Amino acid sequence: MIHSVRLEQVPEQLIAAARQRTTFKMISKEIQPLLSLPWAFLRARAGFRPDGRNVAIYWDAAGGGSIEVGVEVTSRFEETDAVVCSATPAGTVAATTHLGPYDQLGAAHHAVREWCRQNGRKIAMPYWEIYGHWDDDPAKVRTDVLYLVK
Repeated sequence: MIHSVRLEQVPEQLIAAARQRTTFKMISKEIQPLLSLPWAFLRARAGFRPDGRNVAIYWDAAGGGSIEVGVEVTSRFEETDAVVCSATPAGTVAATTHLGPYDQLGAAHHAVREWCRQNGRKIAMPYWEIYGHWDDDPAKVRTDVLYLVK
């Protein structure tokens, strides 16, 4: 798949998230258990958008570090030991849309990083993935990949 990269201005998006330190080799095994924490938190509370998309925020450089995995929400809330009120940052991003299986997301990240290099854009932290609603057809699974840039 060819990934077309675009510059966008994005607003802050609140998320209910679980936070952890990990490596990229482990994230595929850890993401589902982590994501179950904010979903359980939201199911137990009224007033949150029930159809928010899942989001993974990578706060450190490639190789691993601090991640937050969560669900978009419409308002701030009181945190617990397991779930924090976080947000994707507002600002300029280099972004692409990946259609296909999650195990092929590396190509989307590579496309954005290469576009930034070729266009003189410095990558700032964090970067994040926004997962579209599930589709049983793997070719229709949508993930938006966004890198904050200067």
